[in-house]
Amino acid sequence: MLRIHFTAPDLARTRVASAPALMWETVLSTHWLQDGCAGLLGMWWRGRVRPNLPRRARSLAELIPNQGYFPDFLTPHTATLCLAEAVEPVLLTPRNEVRKDIELLATGRPLSPWVRDLHRGLAPALAHLDQSFRDYQRLAITPFLGTISTHTARERARAGRLLASGGVEALLRGLSPSARWRAPVLGIDYPVDRDLHLDGRGLLLVPSYFCRCHPVTLVRQGEETPVLLYPLGHEPWDSEAADDTRETLANLVGCSRAAVLEAAGECRQSNTSQLARRAGLRLSSASEHLTVLRRAGLIVSSREGGSVLHEVTPLGAGLLHRHV
Repeated sequence: MLRIHFTAPDLARTRVASAPALMWETVLSTHWLQDGCAGLLGMWWRGRVRPNLPRRARSLAELIPNQGYFPDFLTPHTATLCLAEAVEPVLLTPRNEVRKDIELLATGRPLSPWVRDLHRGLAPALAHLDQSFRDYQRLAITPFLGTISTHTARERARAGRLLASGGVEALLRGLSPSARWRAPVLGIDYPVDRDLHLDGRGLLLVPSYFCRCHPVTLVRQGEETPVLLYPLGHEPWDSEAADDTRETLANLVGCSRAAVLEAAGECRQSNTSQLARRAGLRLSSASEHLTVLRRAGLIVSSREGGSVLHEVTPLGAGLLHRHV
């Protein structure tokens, strides 16, 4: 049982995250790959992700076991819908924090060679981590980001209604089937027995699509507000949305053009070189595809300094997430 102890200032400072926690979704989704969790939805998702996952992306399991501790530095909370931006704070983590977290990981399991190199602060290991996350997210997160965002928005709306009708205590009472509010303590089903005293820092509530069974709590040294992730209620994707979005989009606009549109959808704005790299294309090819996508109204481009930045339009986003 996890018992979270609130004071009056804590209730005043409790809030719901404004966007999905993309690194948390990334990390927790690796647990879905490592075991048979999440029922039929998990089976459907694994069937579309696992067969195409590169070996480098699979190596994340060596850093993120599906049971017990995984390094805290992998899950900074950033309010962004851009996967590339979400990864950046991980790569910029101070070396001493990375070492400390990996030493904690090593107390429960042997380390693979590349994780040992990451512990030593070697640049190739950091580059491996960067590319592993990007390879993994392209297959496991990006195609489903629209669904994750939609479910998160619904939960925020539900939380807003609870706040409007009964304040923070109503929100805490209705947080999750595994949570029970008995003022001033929120009790949550949890793998270990633990007490968390907020001491005026408040609590950031983060609804998570890939969070399983029970909420997850995180308190980092030096951070003002502890974080509590809690599971979203799952609804199976309908039969049309269950089709492979990438295949459908490729049939419509062509494989390379679809790759450029997907790459643009990963960030709010990107220059041509960034899109070419993420799509795995030559710069000249990416530029040609961007011209076609722009004429079709799927991309809008603007000049900023010496760069041309490209952004997906609402029509392009609708195609990516099957909303048109």
